[in-house]
Amino acid sequence: MNMHNREIDRQPTRDEAEHALAVLRQWAAGASAAERNTLDPAVEGLMPGPVSDYPALSRSYPADFKADAAYKDTLPDLQNGPSSLIRGARRAIQHVGISNFRLPIRFHTRDNGDLTLETSVTGSVSLEAEKKGINMSRIMRSFYAHAERTFSFEVIEAALDSYKADLDSLDARIAMRFSFPMKVGSLRSGLSGYQYYDIALELVEQAGVARKIMHLDYVYSSTCPCSLELSEHARQARGQLATPHSQRSVARISVALDPEADCLWFEDLIEICRAAVPTETQVMVKREDEQAFAELNAANPIFVEDAARLFAEGLQRDPRIGDFRVLASHQESLHSHDAISVLTEGETFAADSLDPKLFATLIHAG
Repeated sequence: MNMHNREIDRQPTRDEAEHALAVLRQWAAGASAAERNTLDPAVEGLMPGPVSDYPALSRSYPADFKADAAYKDTLPDLQNGPSSLIRGARRAIQHVGISNFRLPIRFHTRDNGDLTLETSVTGSVSLEAEKKGINMSRIMRSFYAHAERTFSFEVIEAALDSYKADLDSLDARIAMRFSFPMKVGSLRSGLSGYQYYDIALELVEQAGVARKIMHLDYVYSSTCPCSLELSEHARQARGQLATPHSQRSVARISVALDPEADCLWFEDLIEICRAAVPTETQVMVKREDEQAFAELNAANPIFVEDAARLFAEGLQRDPRIGDFRVLASHQESLHSHDAISVLTEGETFAADSLDPKLFATLIHAG
């Protein structure tokens, strides 16, 4: 027959618990470690001050320690843990990976052989709803395996396939961003200098379809046609000296490359932009070049709408280019705001919504 003591079954009050703890600590203070362990090893944790049986841990770095295969197998790996560890909505993630890991990459160029440029790489893969996460370092390791090769889209595709297989993912993306130098001549003095162009190569594989994309920021001067006419009116009607306003402007040109066409070199895309809008900002300038630039701007006044259409016209003419997008920003010297335009061709860049801070990224500091 089981007997229950009502006093034991009753839930003790907080005051009673505090009194019992005080009595236990008073006893433990005069008892030996063996006596405390005989009662209950957990008593040690109730004692004030450091726990006496806490293991002594080394505080020096073990430079000679080697992690062998057996030891590595014991390491925890939460990112590859079961789906029960997922926090938040159990939904697929379109892109997860790393951004802006940098390394020197060698690129083919049209005019100057191979160039080694510091390159910022973003790599990501899709993540299925039932997977906890990915091992980010695998993207870098897969990329480094190809980093010694001179890069082309074919090499980028090999790197993408490597880490997509390594991470067991369906979709993947690589973007490589760098500053590309190209020597340009002055307008009249015969000097030359290097212009640097922000370029990004992007390879996106989705649902088994790979798309090759090139992005270029082209910086130019835009003279307002309206301001030019008003300035001339002031000169003619009133003999009043006036100058039209012009400003540094940026077009971000994004093009999807035809996989069956010949190579579109970095220099080719730059020259398409320069032919469409010839008022590119200058590198080396003497007085005769500055005067020439003023004349060049007067011969090519341009609204932001004109810029978008002129760039589009040049892109449409090149059979190597499929879908494209033109983002143009004229960073006004008259207004305290910018004038902007967006023109897209095809489905690749079509979007109902734009990043609210997209045009802020088009500002190029001198």
